Amino acid sequence: MIESVVFDIGSTLVREDRYWGDWADWLGVPRHTLSALVGAVVAQGRDDKDAIRLVRPGVDIDAEWRAREAAGRGEWLDESDVYPDVRSVLGGLRESGLRVVLAGNQSLRAGVLLRELGLPVDAVATSSEWGVAKPDPEFFRRVLELGGAAPGDTLYVGDHPAFDIRPAKAAGLRAAHIRRGPWAYLWADTADAAMADWRIGSLSELVEIVAEPSV
Repeated sequence: MIESVVFDIGSTLVREDRYWGDWADWLGVPRHTLSALVGAVVAQGRDDKDAIRLVRPGVDIDAEWRAREAAGRGEWLDESDVYPDVRSVLGGLRESGLRVVLAGNQSLRAGVLLRELGLPVDAVATSSEWGVAKPDPEFFRRVLELGGAAPGDTLYVGDHPAFDIRPAKAAGLRAAHIRRGPWAYLWADTADAAMADWRIGSLSELVEIVAEPSV
């Protein structure tokens, strides 16, 4: 049986509209323009931050990020950024006796903000806190350590086939691919996505999944 459920964060639990919208506002371009550029570079297999570099060639993104923070326009999360099914599903899984963990490629600040939301989880970790990011195998070793269960009894839920599903399976975990967020839809038919044990459209589907015996 599944004993621990570990969730990716961006586009799995948290919408990224605010993140890219705030960048567009800072760069002085329409939000749709930057959103379209993000989609274009991702479809080309490039880093999503290349969209920022297209808008402002030669930009030092870290320096811009520090400038945003100094201007009081840094990273932010609140309840409106969380998908509607998140709080109830996380709470239900935890009440059923499962260990529920959040672990994704986020900043130190995101980790603080996520904890302040008071989601019903046992632990929150980000790649910046660990000093290692997906899809590095070390990230998933840390996931297992934090989840406290054997690989076959741990379920990792994520939207990104190459960063979530493939490395989770390589580490021996079970995996559920959730189809929401641009990466999930764009790469839903890839070989990486097909490696998932389950394909879901909402977190509510996890309730039946975790009740199934492991095979």
